[in-house]
Amino acid sequence: MGIVPLAKALELAQEYDLDLVEVAANARPPVCKLMDYGKFKYESAMKAREARKNQAHTVIKEMKLRPKIDPHDYDTKKGHVVRFLKQGDKVKITIMFRGREQSRPELGYRLLQRLAEDVQDLGFIESNPKQDGRNMIMVLGPHKKKTEAMAEARQAQEARKADAKANPGKSQNAAETESDEIHEIDEIHEIDEIDENNVDTEAPAEASAEA
Repeated sequence: MGIVPLAKALELAQEYDLDLVEVAANARPPVCKLMDYGKFKYESAMKAREARKNQAHTVIKEMKLRPKIDPHDYDTKKGHVVRFLKQGDKVKITIMFRGREQSRPELGYRLLQRLAEDVQDLGFIESNPKQDGRNMIMVLGPHKKKTEAMAEARQAQEARKADAKANPGKSQNAAETESDEIHEIDEIHEIDEIDENNVDTEAPAEASAEA
């Protein structure tokens, strides 16, 4: 359109029901553009949202175990590790020793090796077990990349939506089941948090008794 006075540019914007937007303030003369600014902001927000959706951030989850863990608790913890690896996340496994258990590091080592073997189809040992004070730590890495896991999750979600439209009654039952599972997981996490607090408070007393 070329160089026009500001008043003329504003008149043109009003005539075409558009906004006069300055895009290069430092240019001489400043560069402006006629556009629907509301539409531009909406499209920019949608592009940014889509870009964030496709981003893959490396996340390290943590799971804490005791050397003499109960078989049922072990299965529960292993289930969480399996879920994390399926999501494409790394998992830091921490074995917490207390009291006399600190003199038996082989118990923690065997437990970590057992867990690694149980989930070897989904992950691999990225960092070998090593002692760190009262804890023994191992890091598991997923075979599946985060982007692949996200793509599969989106496909599964779309498939569930399509199935929900085709079978409304079945969808309601599935939603109720999923809600129950989420509630159960919340309860498990809550119990784990209580156990970890007990470990922190009881460990010094037991160590003192042994001394």
